[in-house]
Amino acid sequence: MLLQGLKPRIFNRLNKFGARWLAELPAVLWSLRTTPSQATGYTPFFMVYDSKDVLPTDLDYGAPRIRAYDEQGPEASHQDAMDQLDEARDIALLHSAKYQQALRRYHSRRV
Repeated sequence: MLLQGLKPRIFNRLNKFGARWLAELPAVLWSLRTTPSQATGYTPFFMVYDSKDVLPTDLDYGAPRIRAYDEQGPEASHQDAMDQLDEARDIALLHSAKYQQALRRYHSRRV
């Protein structure tokens, strides 16, 4: 997946692309971490950090979500967030099982 993300960014027939991949790697990794998985329906970032990702452009341009952020809010709603995380992980597990069943059915039909 990394190579599929890097190749269109660095490939140029006229110029050698020796070290250009180093500059593009963080952007490709960020895109992989913030793209929802077809198997779970959630982003890997959400599954690890229990939070929706904040894009760098949101920080630069002051998106409404960033402007409305309250320092006291996270402590007050921590328990609700933990409950939601458990629920989201259960939903992701069910979605993943359903996805795997569909893959098995597809494979069984083709074999």
